[in-house]
Amino acid sequence: MQRRQFILQAGGLFGALIVSSQKVFAHTINKALDLTPLDTSENEWGELVSKQEFHILFDDGTERPNSSPLNKIKEKGTFVCAACYLPLFESETKYESGTGWPSFYQPIKGRVDTKLDLSLVWPRTEYHCVRCEGHQGHIFEDGPAPTGLRYCNNGLALKFIPDNKPLPELRG
Repeated sequence: MQRRQFILQAGGLFGALIVSSQKVFAHTINKALDLTPLDTSENEWGELVSKQEFHILFDDGTERPNSSPLNKIKEKGTFVCAACYLPLFESETKYESGTGWPSFYQPIKGRVDTKLDLSLVWPRTEYHCVRCEGHQGHIFEDGPAPTGLRYCNNGLALKFIPDNKPLPELRG
């Protein structure tokens, strides 16, 4: 009986190590990516994403609050750009902000860039994917610790990849 229990525990530990090492390996590869902006035309992006995604990503649109199924995601995984599939956020940084949009307190380092947005007259900080320059959302200073920031993201600008699935190949 003790031998069977030992084998089951050892097998579980081995399985956990494999899953953990795959995630670390995948993220190590992603960290070594060339993150220079792509030279993909809007017409090309229009063929790769839906009309609604295109409006958010490349026309700086905003979806209705509480319309994204990503708001309900609680499992572990990675949120990738809906256009080029660059990993932008880890699920551990997602939180419920009460705003109606998926919110994160921190992106994966080096994966988003910012610019000043004056479209509503008062200044806001817009952020976008560094690779395809697709609009993701805006940054506000009302988030939780440790950053105090809220990356308020359009759900249509992201895709969620659970930890038990491989990250998709980058496109564009």
